[in-house]
Order: sequence, then structure tokens, then C-alpha cells
Amino acid sequence: MSYPTHAELARTGAIAFAGSPIDRADHIRTDKDKLGSLMNWRAKVLLLDGLLPQIDDAGGLLWGTFADVAEDAEIVFLGMMADPDGGESEKACFAAVPDEGATGPAYAMPRAWQAIQQLSPSDLAIYGGARSLVDWHARHRFCAKCGGSTKPAKGGWQRDCDNCGAQHFPRTDPVTIMLVENEGRLLLGRQPRFPPRAFSALAGFVEPGETIEEAVAREVHEEAGLRVSNVQYIATQPWPFPSQLMIGCYSQTDETDITLDVEELEEARWFTREEVQQAMDTIGSEEGPFNAPPKAAIAHSLLKWWLEKDG
Repeated sequence: MSYPTHAELARTGAIAFAGSPIDRADHIRTDKDKLGSLMNWRAKVLLLDGLLPQIDDAGGLLWGTFADVAEDAEIVFLGMMADPDGGESEKACFAAVPDEGATGPAYAMPRAWQAIQQLSPSDLAIYGGARSLVDWHARHRFCAKCGGSTKPAKGGWQRDCDNCGAQHFPRTDPVTIMLVENEGRLLLGRQPRFPPRAFSALAGFVEPGETIEEAVAREVHEEAGLRVSNVQYIATQPWPFPSQLMIGCYSQTDETDITLDVEELEEARWFTREEVQQAMDTIGSEEGPFNAPPKAAIAHSLLKWWLEKDG
């Protein structure tokens, strides 16, 4: 049996927030004259309400022009994209930096979750990339080296300090999210902040000085007291809350006794293939043995991959 590649998953929308149709056009970012020539009435500006997307009548992202942006707003260059309305082959795409960055986790943003369910895969990828970028700018207006003020550079893909000249770049935090299998059963856990009955794959940030495989093994041992082996990479997902790269992995263990880290997890349990399948078939209802992760989360794709891998 053959499985879809990561690129195929992204193009089909199976990996949410991946597969953006925008060409990031690095050669334009570094050319001030070229970039300036694109900042005109022909350009497309992604309209945001703070960090939330604005939706048009057709349920897609709402685009405007520079006339819709405050004169003193910081502007970032998203890249070049084919004009969906025809005409020119490509149009320059921009977004304005909001006054404030993110102040809470993704689960505390119901309007954002509503938009995630509504947007098409390509629009979701555009929004995710733009949100991460403008949020970074909103939260990094001062230099981490000297405390001086910073200003956008390289089309918004860099900030330079006015005082010491330090250069700062948008960051992405790597996070491992992993399936743990023991003899046909899967370990899933729930954090205290999860909705009722919701279980998902264990996850944790990659720490300095460790590989992805080491991070998987450490996190599983810390959170569940299990030692894993045979760590395999499955797929990644950009996650814009605020800006993470979710690294989906699979691992195996010979151990079954769970020692729970109650600071991280409220509960962790072993689920059979039949229970996982039933939960995936009944998302959004109370009929399954637990509430499976939503389709926008890479955990959903990992569970689907696991159900199909031995099929």
C-alpha cells in the first residue's frame, strides 16, 4: 500500500496551513527599488481584524488595497500570487502589522477557530503565514540585545535595531507531536485545557541541543514515563498560534505502565485501533469513546495515517 507524500497532503489540504499559493519572492524582498515599485494601487493587501482574518461574501479571505491601511502602519511583503480575478499574471501581496500581538493560546480564540473551519486550504495557508509574520512584528518592536526600537527591513522578513544595528528575524519554534504505539494500541493524552473528552497525541517543544528523535523520547518519558524507540518522521505542519512548526512523528514502546506528569497531562490512556477509528468517525458528536482532534490539527492527520498504515 502506498501513502501520500507530505507535499501531496499539503496540496490537498490534508495538512492545514500548508500549501500556500504565494511565491515568497526573496529576490524582491532584498531589492528596495523593486519592492517600492510594487507598493501601488495594483497591490493586494490582506485585510485583518487585529490578527483575525476578514471574510468576504464568498467565504474567502478579504483583500483590499493600500487605501484600506492606516498611513503609519508597518507593512510586510507576503510575496507574489496569481490574480484570482484574471488580468495581470501576478500581483504583489502585502499585510499590515496590527497594534498588538497575540495574547493567548489558540484554544482561547473562538473566532479564529471559526475562520479555520470556513477557509479553503489555500486561503488557510495564506492566512497562517501572514498571521505568524505580522504577529511576530507586533511583538518584536524592541531589540532583544539593547532594548532600542526596531524597524522592518527586507520587506518585513527582518527587523533592524535603530540603536545597535542588530538584525532580528521571524522565528519558528519546533514542536514534536508523536504517536506512541504498543502492540496495536495507541497512547493519547489530554491536557487540563482541552475540551471535555478530548484526547490527542503527546507533544512538546524541541529543546536546545537535541535532535527531533531525542525530543520525542524525552517528552514521552517526561509526560507518561514510557521509553520509546523506532522514532519515525511522518509530516510537519506550520501552526500560526503564534508561530510553531509541528513535527509529526511515530514511535513504539514495549512498556505499558503510565506514570503521569500531572503538571502537563490530566489523563493518558491506551486506545485500541477500533476505538481510534470510532472516534475519528464521530468527530463533533458524543458517540465515540473520546473526542478526536479536529481536521485542522496535524494530530488528526497522524491518527488517520496510523489507521491506514497497516491497512
